[in-house]
Amino acid sequence: NFGNMSAEDQAQMRSKIIERVSSKLDLNAEQKAKLGVLADKLQAQRAAFVGQAGDPRAEMQALVAGEKFDRARAQALIDEKLRAVQTGSPEVLTAMADFYDSLNPEQQQKVRDFMQRRRGWMGRHKD
Repeated sequence: NFGNMSAEDQAQMRSKIIERVSSKLDLNAEQKAKLGVLADKLQAQRAAFVGQAGDPRAEMQALVAGEKFDRARAQALIDEKLRAVQTGSPEVLTAMADFYDSLNPEQQQKVRDFMQRRRGWMGRHKD
């Protein structure tokens, strides 16, 4: 799980993903930089969404720790997640658009083809 990795491991994984995508799409330096910004924004968005607790299972267990479901805590968790998405989404969208728009038509088609074959274009796949 990417979220449970150390900062060093996350940095190494990020570098590997960027290198793999860069290689498959034959990115130039500017495009690679835009991909790096996108990766950073996605990672920051994920960290904000996970929140300070960092353990969704523990969060859910805490809701049912007492005799009654902790509705107030559940609502606070939902509100926290919504704020994280609302705050970070514009930056992620901008970074994604900047990266995609920097690609030439052939590179864009490769992205579309890969997304049709796989769950996602930055996922862990061996092809």
